[in-house]
Order: sequence, then C-alpha cells, then structure tokens
Amino acid sequence: MADYDVQYDTNSGDWGAKRAGAEKAAGRYETQAEAHEAARGFAERSGGGEVRDHRKDNNQIRNTDTVGKRDPYPPKG
Repeated sequence: MADYDVQYDTNSGDWGAKRAGAEKAAGRYETQAEAHEAARGFAERSGGGEVRDHRKDNNQIRNTDTVGKRDPYPPKG
C-alpha cells in the first residue's frame, strides 16, 4: 500500500503526483485532475492507499480519496 500527494510545483508550474516520503514526483501533469487520476492509478497498483489533493496557494490538504482499501472515515448518511 502507498499514499500519494498531489501538489503544485511553483518552480515548474505544473502538478505532481508524489508518493508519500519520496523526494521526486512519480509524474508531472498540466492539471490537478490529471495528477489526481494518475495518483489514483499508482495507489491502486500498489495495493491501495490514500490520495491527498493539496491546495495550489497554501499547500494545505483540501481533499482525500481512499483507493483500493476500506475507507477508515466513510461519509455519514
């Protein structure tokens, strides 16, 4: 299992899908949506994990997506 972060890189001006704890991004993409889909695929192929989308302006986590495993915090209702 592996967790991935989708973050904006101000130096290159694109979005990266980076495995948690890794130095370099696994892939670079023009849009956050493309990076998110790629990160979902990476997490799925590694047996599941969390995909965390970060805000472009302040890098805070704005959304998490559980892939290929039981969601530890499922939505109510």
